[in-house]
Amino acid sequence: MKSTFSFIDKRQGSVKDDILSGITVALALVPEAVAFAFVAGVSPVIGLYGAFMMGLVTSILGGRPGMISGATGALAVVMVSLIKEGVDMGGESAGVQYLFATIILAGVFQMLAGLLKLGKFIRMVPQSVMMGFVNGLAIVIFTSQLGMFKVDGEYLSGSPLWVMLGLVGLTMAIMYLLPKFSKKIPAALVGIVVVSLIVILGGIETETVRSFVVSKGGTGIKAGLPDFNIPMIPFNMETLRFITPYALILAMIGLIESLMTLTLVDELTETRGSGNRECVAQGIANITNGFFGGMGGCAMIGQSIINIKSGGRGRLSGIVASLSLLAFILFASTYIEMVPIAALVGVMFMVVIGTFAWSTFKIINKVPVADVIVIALVTILTVIFDLALAVAAGVIVAALVFAWENAVKIRVTNVTDDKGVKHYIVHGPLFFAATTSFISKFDVKNDPKEVVISFEDSRIMDQSAIEAINKLAEKYQLIGTNVHLRYLSHDCVKLIKRAEKICDVNILKDPDYHVAINDYRKKVELLKD
Repeated sequence: MKSTFSFIDKRQGSVKDDILSGITVALALVPEAVAFAFVAGVSPVIGLYGAFMMGLVTSILGGRPGMISGATGALAVVMVSLIKEGVDMGGESAGVQYLFATIILAGVFQMLAGLLKLGKFIRMVPQSVMMGFVNGLAIVIFTSQLGMFKVDGEYLSGSPLWVMLGLVGLTMAIMYLLPKFSKKIPAALVGIVVVSLIVILGGIETETVRSFVVSKGGTGIKAGLPDFNIPMIPFNMETLRFITPYALILAMIGLIESLMTLTLVDELTETRGSGNRECVAQGIANITNGFFGGMGGCAMIGQSIINIKSGGRGRLSGIVASLSLLAFILFASTYIEMVPIAALVGVMFMVVIGTFAWSTFKIINKVPVADVIVIALVTILTVIFDLALAVAAGVIVAALVFAWENAVKIRVTNVTDDKGVKHYIVHGPLFFAATTSFISKFDVKNDPKEVVISFEDSRIMDQSAIEAINKLAEKYQLIGTNVHLRYLSHDCVKLIKRAEKICDVNILKDPDYHVAINDYRKKVELLKD
């Protein structure tokens, strides 16, 4: 996927790059945080607080410098029903209080995941799932920006639409052309500033951050510092039963999206972050949100790519982005509310172009059909449902395909030596999907009284394989045949207890564990000798 992100400079970051990139990201965070807050059904200030605290804590403690966290749509969708049920249980003001308590519990689960080293399991996600993930997320980012073309629930038309499109196009053109001449200042920041000045000085009427917030029912983004509060809910078993399922879902979705984004940023920067450390940081950030009135969140792929593209590489970029967002809320709300939505949409459209794995179309005829299906499946599920479901489904399908492909690799050859002993030589991995085929390779009824089964070119993978060997040994025992199992590893010998009692189990030498051998005739000839 490296070619997909060829617009990203691999140079090392600097303090200047991190600061300018952080300011750019902060500008892009404002409409996203506000929009996701309204999706969840909470005040825009709660969304902005959530973005500020998530970004600050994860930037300082997280496992991936340069990655940006904040309020996200994937979590906001789950929060809708949580808040609704909370209102039904305790009244109008109780919904958000249950949200804060759930966010705290989700953070605890995320910290436990990191402390238990569960972050390493992100390595099990295959490349086909990653490609589907970025494609689906690019489509989701694109469709979310289309909502910015609406006013009072209706899409723009006529000259307001053309003005919006023109400003979006200008922002995208600046971001595309400026890096060809200079990379000293983030192109996204220049695009936002230039388009904002054109709109303000030219008196152009178009949607701004303020009009967007007002259209969603808010009054602006100005607010004070977040206050510490313990969620005002009953602390009893009923509450725990209510919030625990939501907390688990939020924790899982948050970690999957964060770890997938971490892996993607690793590829973009050709460095490596720590998944387990990121899990802990995400947990601490969400716990902080719960106690200080934020809506929580996780890593944001769009803002992370803006940061990387703008030159942000270190922790400073995320810290600056978070503190800048707080400064906007406290001191500069009047000016930030004047920024045209078109400039921010243009930035996000460039993120979409950079995020989508365009190489997908080039490899369709070059990779296995199963991989193409997985890419399409994950893409579609990400768009229709959510990231967690899409990734889980993709991993399961990819695992089943892998299991089937390896199951058909099991082969058993045989030869009878001059002493009348029949030798079976097993080739390929023996695991749950291959056990039926494995047992069918043996002619138990017609075999001589002495049988040797060699596993030198095989690997015993799981309990199903061990049970298959036990069952085969029992079949031979019933007809009085002596079975000798050879070249088993030490751990397998310890596990095959039943076979030990009814046949000869030993190790002639430590197996090399070739998965398959092309030329086994030489071995057969040696057995005959």
